[in-house]
Amino acid sequence: MISGQKLAGILRDHGFKVTPQRLAVYEVLAESQSHPNAEMLYNQLRPKYPSMSFATVYKTVEILSQLGLIKILNTGEGSSRYDAIISEHSHVQCNECGRVENVGPLSAADLDKEVAAKTGYKVEEKQFYFYGICGDCQKKQN
Repeated sequence: MISGQKLAGILRDHGFKVTPQRLAVYEVLAESQSHPNAEMLYNQLRPKYPSMSFATVYKTVEILSQLGLIKILNTGEGSSRYDAIISEHSHVQCNECGRVENVGPLSAADLDKEVAAKTGYKVEEKQFYFYGICGDCQKKQN
């Protein structure tokens, strides 16, 4: 997580306005383990920023992604989720409740080589998504 002061500097350096709402969106993402989507972010921030629009949240996550400060996760739900942990790591999502959690980096060197051999691509980045049923939902099922 970067500080608000550093984030403000990065935004300014790239020609973006620094607003309390933009700083708050990043702060919520940096402190969140739930990988929220834009609607979740909006609902969480609205009590503190009642005049903030959904468009502000959406535009902010696009800016943060463009600057490389967050990752956009496509978990197949129809809306993207966001993650402020930008180092390489994987995710697991519960098929019942939708919770998304981090999985540490996985060793995939052989997979990189196989993909490169089959496609001719030089693999620069990868994301793995795993799907299953979390422990809480398993308990509810039993």
